[in-house]
Amino acid sequence: MKTSRTRLTPATRRLVTGVYGRLDYGALGSVYCYEGGDEFWRAKRGLCNRFGSRVAVVLKRKLEQGGRSLYVGAGVAELPALMMEAVELGRTVEPHNLRRAEVAALNRACRSTPLTFYAADAASAKGRFDHLWMVSVLNDPERFPHLSPLSYGRSNPLTLDPLKFDAERRIVRALVARCMGKLAKPGLVTTTTEEVIWIAEWCHRHRVPYLVGKRYYETALVGDPICFIQIGKGNKGSGRGV
Repeated sequence: MKTSRTRLTPATRRLVTGVYGRLDYGALGSVYCYEGGDEFWRAKRGLCNRFGSRVAVVLKRKLEQGGRSLYVGAGVAELPALMMEAVELGRTVEPHNLRRAEVAALNRACRSTPLTFYAADAASAKGRFDHLWMVSVLNDPERFPHLSPLSYGRSNPLTLDPLKFDAERRIVRALVARCMGKLAKPGLVTTTTEEVIWIAEWCHRHRVPYLVGKRYYETALVGDPICFIQIGKGNKGSGRGV
């Protein structure tokens, strides 16, 4: 039976709301913030559901039935999109996250759903995917403390360590290369406006055409606007939608 492409089904909304209701926010507090975890989740829990569901509806219109999606660094905010793909589009989703405490909390809350999170590097995923989700990963201030400030235009030239920055840049480029190498073409990348440059650089290096969507979508946790990039589709050469 066909479902509307303009909204999530009631069944999907119930599953997502149920998972958010079962999550152990006490355990997640230390994952997302150093202090004030209870206050943080009281403010963000509903926003994750609401903003995440908006992005899930957009993604629902862009993806085909029965494909495969690789989620890099997927966590609480990705639940609506993951659930929509698995339940409504019948797609295989592989959400990877290196934060073991978050993965454990998510898997406990998702026991009665089709979702399973993996505490492993996404680059270890097998096979090909037609959708890559990489949101607020390449500019993560915890993992890339020297690169992240530059991504947000907040770097201090007096304190920037060029050697450490260059090391982190090599790590990011390698991660992008491993994950983009798993993307079938044509394919779709979901990322943030700050991370587009890394995807674009990979496309230029490999002479793969790409087009960045014109619309941006707000996120609940980090605040980085989400956008969508069509990969390997369109005219020869590479470019950016404006």
